[in-house]
Amino acid sequence: MLLIRFFGGKGGVGKTTLAAAFALSRARSGLRTLVVSTDPAHSLGDVLDTALSDAPAEVLPGLWAAEISGERQARRRVAEVTEDARHAVPRDVLPAVERHLARAVDSPGTVESALLDRLTELVDQVGTEWDELVVDSAPTGHMVRLLTLPALLTPWIEGLARQRAKASDAERMVAGMIGDTADDEPDPLLQRLHARRERMEWMRTQLVTRALVHLVVVPERLPLAETVRAAESLTDAGLRLGAVLVNRVLPDDDPGLLGRRVDQQEEVLRRLTARFADHGVVAVPLLADALTGAGELGVLADLLAAADLA
Repeated sequence: MLLIRFFGGKGGVGKTTLAAAFALSRARSGLRTLVVSTDPAHSLGDVLDTALSDAPAEVLPGLWAAEISGERQARRRVAEVTEDARHAVPRDVLPAVERHLARAVDSPGTVESALLDRLTELVDQVGTEWDELVVDSAPTGHMVRLLTLPALLTPWIEGLARQRAKASDAERMVAGMIGDTADDEPDPLLQRLHARRERMEWMRTQLVTRALVHLVVVPERLPLAETVRAAESLTDAGLRLGAVLVNRVLPDDDPGLLGRRVDQQEEVLRRLTARFADHGVVAVPLLADALTGAGELGVLADLLAAADLA
């Protein structure tokens, strides 16, 4: 059963608005729906016209929302690893390890990994706390990295675990040679590495079997090229694509300058329809409203509900 939806695309194409509207349509259908933003430049709260935090909050009947801060999650994760290190690393090298971990908080890799950890926690709650999870993703490149990160991290974590196991074996051998057999406690770092590897393998399975990615695009040539590249990267990673959403489609009877843009958008729509024939293409018309708050989002939610996104 598909219970996780990702909305992604080039910055500025309206993916946050469409993700929020789709989540609203699901909540209106009676499903407990959580919509979260993983975009560092959060605008989900602006679209829903309410302040949001890392913790999901009910913003409308049946609809919860949150904005995940990768930086805050990274600080929390590094603090956990630092505490483990205090119990497993020799005292003379501990200050250097703590300094290294403190600097790691600002590393893009650490932030993305911590963001994935929080998203994994929310995915684990689908089916119990929520019926569906809708993710407003960061722009295309960040989204592709986030969705492919579980597959990339697993072998790296396995390598770290092997190295740590060898080091622990060597430490126990030396302790045995000098007659110190008192410290036979499990290695917390090794335990955490094994748990993290299993967690990444589980998340990878969830993404492949339960998730659908909707790419959002406006009917222009440059977003089209980026969308095609993103689709190839995602399918190569084993992820499934849902209907492509073409946002802000102009009516075809506008004269003058808009008429010339209509010609361009028709060319782009033809190319999208040919490229994504197996997934479907949904045209979302340009609407006059600002599309913020439940009232204005409701119009868009009705359009997406009628489209019955696959």
